[in-house]
Formats: sequence, C-alpha cells, structure tokens
Amino acid sequence: MFDVVIIGAGPAGASAALFTAKAGKKTLLVDNEKSMTKRAWVENHYGVEEITGADLVELGKKQAAKFGAELVQATVTDIRKSGESFVVETDQQQYEAGNVILATGVLVDLAEKVGLNVKPGTEPRIKTVLDVDADGKTNIDGIWAAGTVAGVSVHTIVTAGDGAKVAINLLSVLKGERYVDHDLLKS
Repeated sequence: MFDVVIIGAGPAGASAALFTAKAGKKTLLVDNEKSMTKRAWVENHYGVEEITGADLVELGKKQAAKFGAELVQATVTDIRKSGESFVVETDQQQYEAGNVILATGVLVDLAEKVGLNVKPGTEPRIKTVLDVDADGKTNIDGIWAAGTVAGVSVHTIVTAGDGAKVAINLLSVLKGERYVDHDLLKS
C-alpha cells in the first residue's frame, strides 16, 4: 500500500511527489504522458534560464524518483474508497493508497466520475476545475488536488509551487503538526 498516489507527473504532480517521497512517504506517481506542459517552451520558471516543457517534466520525474517515488506510465480509470484507503485503478493494474493527489492539468473527467465537486475555471480556456479549499482538499476526505485542475494559474512555476503546497499540507495532516522541509548546506 502507498501512503500517497499522485495522478499526473507535470510540474504540480512531480513537485508533490518530490516532497512526499523526500518525507519518507511511500509515493506512487502515475502519468499518462499527456501533459500540456510537454508542448511548452519555458523561460519564466525561477531557477531555469530556458527549457522545453518536455525536459522540465522529465527533470521533475527524475527529482521525485531520486527521493524514492515510484513512477508508472498508465491511465487512471477509477478511484474508489475501500475502508480507510483508496483503490486507484489504472488501465494496467490497481494500487491501494491512504491518500490521493490529483494533478491532472486540464482533465477533470476522472474527478467528476468519482464525485468530486467542480466549479468554473478562471484561467483563459480552462472551463472547469475542482472545487478545493485553501489547503488543496476536495470534498472527499483523503483526495487532494494541485495545479491547474485545482484552479491555479497554468504557469509551470505556479503549478509546481501549488503541488509543493498541497504535499506539505497533506504531510502536515499525516504528521499531526506543520511539516517543514529545509535542506541546509553542510559545513
């Protein structure tokens, strides 16, 4: 069983996976390779002079894997509650998780299928997003959302930050106190 399954490995999902895996949580990152970021050219992402969206996505996956996140290329077809956990079903197999983070970009069909509340989007060309609270929680306890699908700006720097924020909020709930992850230079 995974502590968290993250659906979508674009900037929001990979950023969330980096934080949850680095915190020692058993993390699965499921991606269907349909990220709209892959079609982007990025020159407005802090710390990066310029990069293709495809390279940014691959870098994010590599960073998450460095800390122990498992990566699977698959399409999630269903999420259902099973006792105290969730069953995340893909087109290949199913996984059990204590928590789920949706980072599916502009795709809300899975979220609607499992009963998550939606609302109109505010970004240009983003018609529908998930209705989440300030922490990233959806109307189903244990399912969180981050990035564009959660209503934040489509810019990679913003969605990456939102993925980190949601992961930190989830980790804080699991820990029972505010979670902080700061690396220090070794003297």
